[in-house]
Amino acid sequence: MLLAGAMVAAGLAVTGLSVARLSASNPQLAQATQPLQSTPGAESKPSAPAEPTTTGVRPTVVPPEPARPDAEAQKAGAQPALPPAPAEKSAPPIKER
Repeated sequence: MLLAGAMVAAGLAVTGLSVARLSASNPQLAQATQPLQSTPGAESKPSAPAEPTTTGVRPTVVPPEPARPDAEAQKAGAQPALPPAPAEKSAPPIKER
């Protein structure tokens, strides 16, 4: 208990000395940034291009296609967009002891 009290007192003393030293050597701790200044000749330079306007409508040029064409389309030569899914693996049931 005595050792813990001594350690707390030492910590408070070191903190107090650090704060006193900071306030004595540098009274202004926080510094604001300088105000923004425009670039010389900025008035004559063109501004950034405006963003293109969008209508919010999805383009309908290319219709969506299913990943797996139906059987008739596959007979006609349509290829699936994705490879076939792997077969599910199953193990024999666990025997109880």
